[in-house]
Formats: sequence, C-alpha cells, structure tokens
Amino acid sequence: MARNTNQTGGYPESVNRLIQAFSVLPGIGGRTAQRLAFWVLKASREEALTLSEAIASVKESVRHCPVCWNPADTSPCHLCADESRDGSIVMVVEQPKDLINLEQTGRYRGLYHVLMGRLDPLDGVGPESITAVDLLARVTDETRNARGVPVREVILALNPDLEGDSTGLYLAEILKGHPVKVTRLARGLPSGSQIEFANRAALADAILLRQPL
Repeated sequence: MARNTNQTGGYPESVNRLIQAFSVLPGIGGRTAQRLAFWVLKASREEALTLSEAIASVKESVRHCPVCWNPADTSPCHLCADESRDGSIVMVVEQPKDLINLEQTGRYRGLYHVLMGRLDPLDGVGPESITAVDLLARVTDETRNARGVPVREVILALNPDLEGDSTGLYLAEILKGHPVKVTRLARGLPSGSQIEFANRAALADAILLRQPL
C-alpha cells in the first residue's frame, strides 16, 4: 500500500497544517501549537466550529476606526461616537491594548489615537509604518476628528523607553507650528516599563500629572 507522502511527524496533513497555523501566533512554540491542535481534535464539533466562526467573524466585521485606528465593528468606533467625551483632547497610544489599560482607569474622558506601532529603526519601523499622518490630519483638519471637533491638546501616552521616547519626539516635531498643546504622561510610569503591565493607580496618576513636552 502506498504511503501518504504529505504526512509528516506521523500526523495527518490536516493536523500538520493546524499545528503550523497555531505556531505562527505570537508566543506560541511548537509544543504549545501541538497542544492547541490536539485540543481542537478532542473538542466537540460545536466547540471547534465556535472557535472557527469567532475567528471568521472578527476578520469579517472588525476594522480599524477611520478616526482613531482602534479596532471596531462600527464606524466610527463607540469611543469616537460618544458625545459625552471631550473630542478636543486626543491621547496617543502605541497599541490597542494600551488604550484598554488607560481606559480602565476611569480617569480620562477624551479621545484616543492608536499609532499601531512605534518607531524602531533597527527593526525597520519608520514613520510610514505608524499612523502619524492620520494623527496630523486630525489636528490640521477638524473634519477628520470625531464629530468635527477641533483638537486643542495631544497627550503622548507612549511607553517610557527608548523607542517610545523617540516616537514621542518625532510626533512633537511634526505637530510643531500647529495650534495644539502637546503633553506627555507624567513619569509616574517607571522608565523602561510597559503601559500594558502598569497598575491602574499608576496610570491614573500619569494621566492627571501629565507634563508639557
């Protein structure tokens, strides 16, 4: 009987493909990818299809908000559409997870702008790789901001490390000459740390004690 040459490692090809698909996820090594694949094999059909449908739904319905770039299933997102928030203040963050952590402090009622990254020349990440142009557009053209409100303050809520500081200096430079106040979070955040791992009290203090740049 001819052997299936598409099978490697003793697994059917479909299982190998699933392991490979899991292994490309951040932080997932080969052993973890195998465990996830075999969870899918052992799970009921309903459980496996629920996972599959959830992934498909995210890819089909979630897009970046055209104003702030936060992932959203409405246009604009619910934060930008919220009339109770101060549209004249925009807090700039590196990633959506930073927005979530800052929002959970309950101390900020303005809007956000997600850069989707930060400058890192050593990794080939330049200004064209972040949403700096869109931020500048919100500042210079009020129709690009939520509800057509002019931006009067931009808060740089970037991670206090070398890349975050470099990104902040770049943004301050491109905003120079425009009638907007540029501030940054107070250094209640330890230098070299990540917003993702800061506690709510430290983030709340950093927002309230932000300093001019």
